[in-house]
Amino acid sequence: MIVRKLRLQQGWSQEQLSEFSGLSIRTIQRIERGQNASVESLKSLAAVFEVEITDLTQEKDMHDNTIETPHTVHATLTKDEQSAIEYVKDIKGFYSHLITYVCVITGLVILNLMTAPNYMWSVWPALGWGIGIVSHGLSVFEVFNFFSPDWEKKQIEKRLGRKL
Repeated sequence: MIVRKLRLQQGWSQEQLSEFSGLSIRTIQRIERGQNASVESLKSLAAVFEVEITDLTQEKDMHDNTIETPHTVHATLTKDEQSAIEYVKDIKGFYSHLITYVCVITGLVILNLMTAPNYMWSVWPALGWGIGIVSHGLSVFEVFNFFSPDWEKKQIEKRLGRKL
């Protein structure tokens, strides 16, 4: 995530970082999602951001998520920023799910109209999947927050056998 933070501080897209570093966009995406990067990839990114390789891996080693660049710019991922990033990822996932739903159901309706226009069987997958879409949207946008952070905390404490 520190790579994403540094990239956003520079105002670069993933494509631009890919060009500057010589890495593929897929590699940049993989690293930003927190997957392990090769030493060569880390060297390329460190050169582009003008930081040490250890600064790019520091996030995994230290819990304060702070690095210092030669320009004394601090790249810090605060808890609020991390939660905002996670929220945006959740929203992105929902819209991705919604777009997939619309495309697939449209295809099914067209197929239905071409093969059996007298019986609209495509309604059933649309309804079933639609329930999932609504549930996903309610969860992402926290319309009904049944499983709030307080609930999660209570469940964790309960599982650990601690008194509240």
